[in-house]
Formats: sequence, C-alpha cells, structure tokens
Amino acid sequence: MQTPLTGLGLPLPLIAAPMAGGPSTPAFVSAAARAGALGFLAAGYKTPEALAEQIAAVRDVPFGVNVFAPNPLPVDPEAFRRYARSLQPEADRYGLDLAGAEPVEDDDHWQDKIDLLLADPVPVVSFTFGLPDRALVARLRAAGTVVVQTVTALPEALAAAERGVDALAVQSAGAGAHSGTLTPAAPPASVPLADLVAGIGRRVPLPIFAAGGMGTAQDVAAVLRAGAAAAMVGTVLLRADESGASAPHRAALADPAGMQTVVTRAFTGRPARGLRNRFVAAHDADAPLGYPAVHHLTAPLRRAAAAAGDTDTIHLWAGTGFRHATEGPVGAILTRLAADT
Repeated sequence: MQTPLTGLGLPLPLIAAPMAGGPSTPAFVSAAARAGALGFLAAGYKTPEALAEQIAAVRDVPFGVNVFAPNPLPVDPEAFRRYARSLQPEADRYGLDLAGAEPVEDDDHWQDKIDLLLADPVPVVSFTFGLPDRALVARLRAAGTVVVQTVTALPEALAAAERGVDALAVQSAGAGAHSGTLTPAAPPASVPLADLVAGIGRRVPLPIFAAGGMGTAQDVAAVLRAGAAAAMVGTVLLRADESGASAPHRAALADPAGMQTVVTRAFTGRPARGLRNRFVAAHDADAPLGYPAVHHLTAPLRRAAAAAGDTDTIHLWAGTGFRHATEGPVGAILTRLAADT
C-alpha cells in the first residue's frame, strides 16, 4: 500500500505524535526518525521564531510539523470572569492575580506559521482543531508538503477529504491531551479506535493514521488490521529519554497509586484527556467552554505549579494507555510497539 510515509522511506508504520507544550523536542523527533518512524514537531504555543529553530534542528531527517488551525471557541465573558475569580485561591499560593484577568482570544500566530511553512517547506504538515481551506492545502502540496488533517468522526473526515488533504489522522476519544474535534462544544461519541478507523476507511479513500490510547504492540497491530496505514502514539512516549515532558508529569504517569484519566476543560476551556488530579476534581464542573481564553487564564498558574513540582495543579495530559509509558530511548519504545507488525 502506497502512503505518504512510503515516499519518506520510513520502514516502521509508526508516528510519534506531536505533543505541544514541550514533549516533542527536536531530539525526540530525530530519535523517532532514526528508529524508522515519523516524528512531529508541535507548532502549538510556539512563536514562529522558535518553530523555525526547531525545524532547522531536524532538517537532516524526515519529519512533520503539526499546526493548530483556527477554530475558536469564544468564551462567555461573564462565565470567564466567574471562573477567574474562583481560581484566585489557587493563584494566591503562587503570588499570582487571576481574579482580574480578561479573556485573551488569539490564533497562535497562525498566519506567520503558515508563511514560514510555505517559504521553507517541510515534508509533512498536519492540522488540528480546524480545517485549512482548499487554497492553502493546494499551496502546501504544490510546495512538496504532504498535508494531514486530524479528525475524530466521519463527518469531519469527509470535510477534510473535500479540502484535498493527503491523509487523515483519525483520533479516538482515548487520546491524551486535546481532542482534535472540530466541534469542541459537542464532541463526538466515544468509539473504539479500530472501529473508528474501519468505519472512516470504508467511506473515505485516504490513508489513515490511527491515534488514541495505544500502548502495546497488540494495540498497534489491531489498528493496522482495521485498515490504518500507521499508528500514531504519544502518551506512551512521554517518559522517553528524549521527551521534553516535565519531571512532575513524568512522575505522575509512573505513580503506582494510579490516577485515572478523564476528559476535562478545566485547564484550557477545550476538551482534553488527562489524569484526574485535585485541580480537575475541584474545577472541572465550573470551567466554561472557551479556547484559547481559558488556556491563557490558567497558563501562568500551570507554569508556576510545574516549577514547584505540584502535580495537583498542573495539567497531566495522558491517553487511556498511559500505564504503558516507560523510560528508555524513543527508538527502543517504538521498536517494541512495532513488534507485531
């Protein structure tokens, strides 16, 4: 089967998923490529200048770049202010003022990042949260870039195909961090990943990269049997040597006490799966929908808590297969996951 990965000369049907906020370092991406998989840089939350530096650092290997496409979820201003006031006791512990915050709505430097990727093309670009228009997809493809769209349901897959993308990253509800759903106020129902892949594959004639909750070689083999061209894994790599995940995040994933994962909007105003800690338990019910406004509101608190090693207050993104995350080189983990392919 010819897929976008075929042209990159990568022998493993595996992709190291983009993980914004630090885990997907250039060393992480390069290690994935050396193991025979495709690694993704995460453009989310980076300045265009920082993204350009990371791209330059991985130019000697096949790689991709993931971009958050604009699909704003505007926050209700009064709901935002109520939530900000409710978080002030959390902020007081770190000398922060959140109670007086006003909503910040931005597009994560969208146009500047697109300009960069058109001026200095990369092998693969994937989009999450929103759909690029047909003209942009055509320009990227004309520049030699493979274009991938993250989808979570059949209607999204059909819409992405209509835009002319080369492949789909089909993400199930078991995936860690933000859901790639195009309708965050009404996310799709949970469907097992293999069933989701098979259902979309029957209707959309594009290669599928399956993502969500995988942690074993058996999980990978199952989605390949369902019709996926590759398995995209993220959480299982968070504790790898080359990962940029924070020390508290790594520790929480390895904690034998074993928190469970839940989908929450408490940290960012957009549905995201992570470990259920004290902050989620205390604030999820009151958190408004609103991305990126809620993300910007809680970001200073999360940074301060991470620096203090406070796992009760930071976001601990994790998919349902998080208990399979182990220490060791990225290459060794990916090789283990490919054992049954």
